[in-house]
Amino acid sequence: MQSAKDMVLRLLIVDDSVEAAEAIVSGLRNAGIAVRPSRPESEEALDALLAGPPLELVLAAEDSRTLPPATVMQRVDATGKDLPVILLVDAIDDTVLLQATASGAAGIALRRQIDQVEAIARKEWTALESRRALRKLESQVRETERRCDALIDSSRDPIAYVHEGMHIRANSAYLEMFGFDSFEDIEGMSLLDMVAPQHVDDFKQLLKRLGKGEAPPPRLEMEARTLEGESFPAVMEFTAATYEGEACQQVILRRQEFDPELAREVEELRQRDQATGLLNRPTFLRQLEDTVTDAARNASHHALLLVEPDHYAKLLQDLGLDAADKLIAACARRLQSALGPDDVVARFGEHQFAVLRAGSDYHGTVALAEAVRAAFAAAVLDVDDRSLNATASIGGVQIGQKIASVTAVLGKAHEGVQSAAGVGGNRVEIFDPGAVDRAEEERVEAWVNRIRDAIDGEGFVMHYQPLISLHGEPVEMYDAYLRMRGEGGELVQPLTFLQIAEEHGLLWEIDRWVVGRAIADIGERLRSGHRTTLLVRINEVSLQDDSLLQHIREQLAKHGAEGQLLVLQLPESKVFTHLKAAQAFQQRVAELGVRVGLEQFGSGLNSFQLLSHFNADMLKLDREFTEELAGSAEHQERVREIAAKAREMGKQTIANFVQDAGSMTILFGAGIDYAQGHFLAQAGPQMDYDFN
Repeated sequence: MQSAKDMVLRLLIVDDSVEAAEAIVSGLRNAGIAVRPSRPESEEALDALLAGPPLELVLAAEDSRTLPPATVMQRVDATGKDLPVILLVDAIDDTVLLQATASGAAGIALRRQIDQVEAIARKEWTALESRRALRKLESQVRETERRCDALIDSSRDPIAYVHEGMHIRANSAYLEMFGFDSFEDIEGMSLLDMVAPQHVDDFKQLLKRLGKGEAPPPRLEMEARTLEGESFPAVMEFTAATYEGEACQQVILRRQEFDPELAREVEELRQRDQATGLLNRPTFLRQLEDTVTDAARNASHHALLLVEPDHYAKLLQDLGLDAADKLIAACARRLQSALGPDDVVARFGEHQFAVLRAGSDYHGTVALAEAVRAAFAAAVLDVDDRSLNATASIGGVQIGQKIASVTAVLGKAHEGVQSAAGVGGNRVEIFDPGAVDRAEEERVEAWVNRIRDAIDGEGFVMHYQPLISLHGEPVEMYDAYLRMRGEGGELVQPLTFLQIAEEHGLLWEIDRWVVGRAIADIGERLRSGHRTTLLVRINEVSLQDDSLLQHIREQLAKHGAEGQLLVLQLPESKVFTHLKAAQAFQQRVAELGVRVGLEQFGSGLNSFQLLSHFNADMLKLDREFTEELAGSAEHQERVREIAAKAREMGKQTIANFVQDAGSMTILFGAGIDYAQGHFLAQAGPQMDYDFN
């Protein structure tokens, strides 16, 4: 299953108490789960939700009278869907446990113990996604097998499948090559019968090795023999395969109509990258697949490294685009100088290399990666008459049974490269499933230092996206987004570092920087004749004391800025779970003229109920409503409802992530006050949008 950061939990919660249901939703969100909740209040509403878009979980309160658990289970079973139901109880005893088991509930959770609710929810969600993935995979396998069967039957290449040396399948081209009329004539016949007598003994040994699970040779040159006894030069290519659930070998046999030596040279050229002389990506991937398979079957250990020269674009800019091949070749030579004779090395991307070392344990992998890093850092690259200083970022993976998947191996190696480059480059990051904690600690420590440097120096920058007024006179208003400068000038998105900042108590310092920067911008804009309103995000940690409030007061005075031009945004769910602190904060900043808005509005079970306790000035709709607005009548109706209620309460509304003209028309008709999104204008470092 993907991580909760990448997925949305579509949750149906049955509870007579809106407050109790909202508390569970907020608790799950605080635990990092993106929740899209629904709460039916009748059997008809329950049936409609079950018939709608797919759900992941149902949480049913044991004491619900509107929709008792037995009714919920009956309705869920009637749909025939794989939908786990978790029973929410106040206490667990033998009776409750037996009743829950008899009803078919997937689990039981104590309603007031949100940590346990979260753990049970994650467990059942993971199990559900695993079942869905398995069903999808089985379907894909069946479809793939069907297509492969059709391709093999129509292929001009002679192809056969062999199990324990016997033919279990062959296509028409294979039968024609050896003079057979139908597969029945060859079924069960030994592959040895297709080999010329002088090769039989060697071929027997090969079949024995294959029977023991050894890897087949990728290419075997020999003489084959037809049904009439005619011999001809041939090449066999072996690939491990399965047929009807049985492990076997796929054999492609071709006549050799030309010089074998020339064929070998052509094959060698086909496997090489022309600029560097290294293996190319497809050839390396085949080697990697064999290595990963060996790790899965034999519990062996191997090393994979992905290597990227740091600031490659700048190096190329200095040399000129016409020197691209020479630069990449120089990098390849530098890389090869740090490798051993048995290491497999390839050009894996435009300026990325891959290294595979068989039989390497974790310490050996680290040593190899450090040797490569040092080879780049300790010497210059010679390109024609130019000498360049170049370091490298390296992401490695310790391949073993715990990560015996090509996709997972490459994914982790890529993450390592990106993370190493993101904290300055000239760095090695190795993922070892057996030592995840150690690697994670090192990565986090580097990011914490990077964040602290950004706060203390000039490592953060702001980008600004205009908000377009849909009604009335245009107003200069921007939403400010935080970015971090990378070592090579690239921008690092907040999702990369905010979680680490939160875990290490740095969010309040980031909030101070963001708010201080925004107030300075407002003051500067005022002095240049622009009354510009800025929206910035703060975190709930800044509600806990008066430090941010005092900082705002000091910065407004320092920069001569007006408080009413600053809007502080908080997520709806965080305000709900920190309501008293949020109320006190809002009242205090209002004395300075500063306004407070709610983000992700409408994502809760009863968002407008929150407004009876919290006086937000602006409501920014949850992005769910606008991402598929043009194609969802339900979202359109919800947007109209929010806009109408907000207007009655004197609140301004904002729709973000607007993606098309159709959505703009809908938002205008619904009465939304402001819109923003890439369709209108992208965020950038300058506030230069023409609002007139």
